[in-house]
Amino acid sequence: MFRFADPYVLLLLAFLPVLVVYRKQKVKMPTLRVSGIAAIVHVPPSPFIRFAGGMLSLFKFTALVLMVLALARPQWGTRVVNVKTEGINILLAVDISESMGALDFEMKGNIVNRLEAVKNVIHRFVAKRSGDRIGMVVFGSNAYTQLPLTRDYNTLATILDRVQIGAAGKSTAIGDAIGISLKRLADIPGKSNIMILLTDGRSNSGELTPETAVEIAVAKGVRIYTIGVGREGEAPFRVNIPGYGERYVYQRVDIDENTLRMIAEKTNGAYFRAEDTKGLETIYDTIDRLEKTEATVKTYDSFRELYRYLLFPAFCFLAGWMVLTHTRFLRIP
Repeated sequence: MFRFADPYVLLLLAFLPVLVVYRKQKVKMPTLRVSGIAAIVHVPPSPFIRFAGGMLSLFKFTALVLMVLALARPQWGTRVVNVKTEGINILLAVDISESMGALDFEMKGNIVNRLEAVKNVIHRFVAKRSGDRIGMVVFGSNAYTQLPLTRDYNTLATILDRVQIGAAGKSTAIGDAIGISLKRLADIPGKSNIMILLTDGRSNSGELTPETAVEIAVAKGVRIYTIGVGREGEAPFRVNIPGYGERYVYQRVDIDENTLRMIAEKTNGAYFRAEDTKGLETIYDTIDRLEKTEATVKTYDSFRELYRYLLFPAFCFLAGWMVLTHTRFLRIP
């Protein structure tokens, strides 16, 4: 990385053209009057003298330019930024049961299923975080760790994009999702542990009930934000019927809001309901504000000064100009 430590010094270069013009327009008056030279005043100088005069001016102004550049302190090196923060642990528990395929969300003018809308908003949420460890658990009939706690947000984004509806089964195991998430949060101690549980159904599968899972979360001091996704009533689904091809059918989706509220209240979290993409974005923005962490940033510079490599040729040009103007090309007056 190249830089000038004092770049404002470079403004002095703007005055050099002014100096050149001033020197050319300045009329020199002799300080010592001698016999007249009117007879030879119109004799043109030799080509060598003209060339030497140009070279002397070039020597002088090159020396000035190099000295101004040296004053600006050119440097080459690297800047190291260390971010020291305890951060918080955030576990995203995302429902990928078949009901998440409901086509009742709109994104950029297109109708998308609930999971696609959730992915888009999670990407935005993660992009706003810094210094926090974020992990992801997906669940349907079973719950799986998709990514343990990490600060590698690029990997998180890649894995999130690969999540598919139905990969964990057709049903919804909210209790198991909380249980697996608590295990992942216990892997790495953090300043604070929070969970964001997103689902659009009712817990009807799994070995661990939501009530039991919540008791464990309370004991461990984990705060859970719950999000119910989707509108009330029936929602359209795209299905492939043999012999008829792709069709749209309407099915009723039942969100257990009472259970989601219970989970949030007992863990000192909050329950949100998202019926469209805008509402989902607002919810994640709210959680982002509630769970902010401050990072202490320390910057270390490691740069090598290069001014000496400019000063040496500058002094050479200046010395050459001084020697020649006071010897071979001495002008009187």
